[in-house]
Amino acid sequence: MKKEEIACHIDHTLLKQTATWQQIQKICQEGIEQKTASVCIPPSYVKAASEFVKGQVAICTVIGFPNGYHTTETKVFETKNALQNGADEIDMVINLGWVKDGLFDLIEQEIKEVKKACGNHILKVIIETCYLTQQEKKILCQVVSRSKADFIKTSTGFGTGGATAEDIQLFAENVADHIKIKAAGGVKSIAEAEKFLQLGAQRLGSSSLLEFLKA
Repeated sequence: MKKEEIACHIDHTLLKQTATWQQIQKICQEGIEQKTASVCIPPSYVKAASEFVKGQVAICTVIGFPNGYHTTETKVFETKNALQNGADEIDMVINLGWVKDGLFDLIEQEIKEVKKACGNHILKVIIETCYLTQQEKKILCQVVSRSKADFIKTSTGFGTGGATAEDIQLFAENVADHIKIKAAGGVKSIAEAEKFLQLGAQRLGSSSLLEFLKA
């Protein structure tokens, strides 16, 4: 697979707590030059980054990040605020406590409310697979499929593990046809990126993959 074929699937990511504006500008410029799918950055930098890139690369940001236990009202507000500031795509974290309590109806309703706030903008739903059982993952594939979201996403990159081939395969086998898949967290090699894409992922969230493509 050619490097540019991989690059167009990458959400080039910088979400470290210590991320500076200079670093954000750098990944934005890299995203423009390498024609990545988007750059994924903290909400506080969305407005400045949107003005900086001038539409040359999509701006993605995160909602309810990284723990997911914000109230639904907070997530909806965060989403609307991010879009007003120029975000093109939204990656939201579900409430994992609700998963463990079996409150899947509340999770589905929350996703629907965030998607309503997104309108025509892309919504990716992070389920943080490292904390879930196989059965929980399968149920969440169904929940996300019914929710009108656009993507199901493996991980925040802040949990105990990231994307695995097994989880991408599970997603591919259990989500509806209209739901796309994002592998994120620990995608650190071209070979791994290619494998995830072959298994059905359409996006790759990574902070380091672009460096391997540039090498």
